[in-house]
Amino acid sequence: MIDLFPHTSAIVTGGASGLGLAAVKELLAHQVHVVVLDLPTSKGAEVCAELGPLATFSPGSVTSEADVQAAVAAAAAIAPLRWVVHCAGRGAPIRLVEKDGSPGSLEKFSEVTQLNVIGTFNVLRLAAVQMARNEPQGDSGQRGAFVLTASVAAYEGQIGQIAYSAGKAAIVGMTLVSARDLAKHGIRVNTIAPGLFDTPALVRLSDQVKAGLAASIPFPQRLGRPAEFGRLAVNLLENDMMNGETVRLDGAIRMQPR
Repeated sequence: MIDLFPHTSAIVTGGASGLGLAAVKELLAHQVHVVVLDLPTSKGAEVCAELGPLATFSPGSVTSEADVQAAVAAAAAIAPLRWVVHCAGRGAPIRLVEKDGSPGSLEKFSEVTQLNVIGTFNVLRLAAVQMARNEPQGDSGQRGAFVLTASVAAYEGQIGQIAYSAGKAAIVGMTLVSARDLAKHGIRVNTIAPGLFDTPALVRLSDQVKAGLAASIPFPQRLGRPAEFGRLAVNLLENDMMNGETVRLDGAIRMQPR
């Protein structure tokens, strides 16, 4: 176990809302300087202004080399970049044969894959190069750590989630490989696979539908709270022996086909 050194910076992708914002808040509570990488159309600038001087907004997409490089440079200019929590990602409803009989959209599938898979690889490779330049810390000689975000859909994808499930399964697959690849640099990689969480993604659902989702979770029988994700992310960053692991955070749910 190592401390989250106060003179340390982190990047949180997708940090302007939802699970990413929860991770930002938890890191700030540990006095870590956090660069929030989120889309220019997000509320990242407003959020960072509200969170205070330890939070910096870096607008951009995780699929862009220039945008991720800018976030990495911004973090490294403040303090050594040692932590990345990668939350950026999304899904889109796609069936192989749509209800009108047409084939599923290749364009939609490609867009979701570009964000979830290519975006994750892009963040890993560019941030890892910067982390590898850090001075090793603690008796483990650690230089940094990543927490990626998958989903229980990586294991039990529902009908219509083929693009989302494929992307999240890819992130699970990247985890151990990345941990092994970066071990010689003293960099760890872990992943969280959340279940049903009360985030802006569910904002369009009625209270009745949300209650039904909560009832499907064995225990606790409620939607996950973003702060619970944030705490686990920081736990994974802190614990030296956690490496190459995907942790389900789901109240023991196993998703049904629909």
